[in-house]
Amino acid sequence: MPTPDQLSTDATVAVLIAPGLEEVEALAVIDILYRAGIAVDMLAVGEDLEVTSSHRVTVRCDALLSEADLASYTMLVLPGGLPGTPNLRSDPTVVAEVARRMGADLPLAAICAAPSILAELGLLADRRATANPGFLHVLDAHGAVTSQEPVVVDANLVTSRGMATAVDFGLEIVRMLLDDEAVDRLKTAIVHQG
Repeated sequence: MPTPDQLSTDATVAVLIAPGLEEVEALAVIDILYRAGIAVDMLAVGEDLEVTSSHRVTVRCDALLSEADLASYTMLVLPGGLPGTPNLRSDPTVVAEVARRMGADLPLAAICAAPSILAELGLLADRRATANPGFLHVLDAHGAVTSQEPVVVDANLVTSRGMATAVDFGLEIVRMLLDDEAVDRLKTAIVHQG
């Protein structure tokens, strides 16, 4: 991802791009972060920089996950989609970093089916979270305090419901990394109606 001409922060974000992801859940967030002046890297989960989404859209990533140091990023974003979510879940590097971040209360964001990864790892017990309606039962079964709000923020964890909530999800990430004023400016710039 090209670095914005004017950075607003030294915070950096890694968006994990796994085969079969829901592309809007990744690209809407990336676009919002770019507009906010936040550096983003798209990291390919697998052995190829080109990753094909669940809707057969091919995205060219900045680097391979295997070449990146996830701990060096301020925030990690997990897009959903099928089979994108199971592909994230099956990667040991992703699982280890998600567990580390949740244990240390470091910024992490997951949308659609991806919050189910955290639940299955036992990381959402007594945490407020949301997910795609088809995956809320997974969160419930693992002790999360679930919500049907479009976006839920619990300390340094941001979760969201799906493709239609991706812009609001991105805005909450900006709020976490910058502030309310940055979000208000973005809402005006993108003609956000919410």
